[in-house]
Amino acid sequence: MSREIDYGNLMHSAMRGLIRTVLQEVADRGLPGNHHFFITFDTNHPGAQLADWLRDRYPGEMTVVMQHWYDNLDVGEDGFGITLNFGDAPEPLYIPYDAIETFVDPSVEFGLRFETAEDSDDDDGPSLVEDDEEEASNERADAKPSEGDVVSLDSFRK
Repeated sequence: MSREIDYGNLMHSAMRGLIRTVLQEVADRGLPGNHHFFITFDTNHPGAQLADWLRDRYPGEMTVVMQHWYDNLDVGEDGFGITLNFGDAPEPLYIPYDAIETFVDPSVEFGLRFETAEDSDDDDGPSLVEDDEEEASNERADAKPSEGDVVSLDSFRK
């Protein structure tokens, strides 16, 4: 019987743990300085909870911006709940960590991209993403952070 260490899934778990830790710190202390997040997630993920009109408007994926106004940030073990403003209409969302496709903090040029087998034949793990996106408001639910330079974790493996 052949066993292998599944580094790709281990990295996914570690990076989602990092997101959970960052969000918990924000829930406890607020967003420091110029930090803000672009979070792209799979709206079809079975655990994702969002209004039907949002799911209809963003079939497949949606990018939300966590910056000037957010409320009810509740960080859990498997995902987080948050209320964001969509055109002056507050809407609650629940986003499981494993539904997250990208997590970007453009204020410090930090980002993660969770690739699937469909995204890449070479790498099953997350990639680090540098981002040059300027500030945006929470109302830009469809905002896409630019994809700057991508540094694959493969380049650091020996």
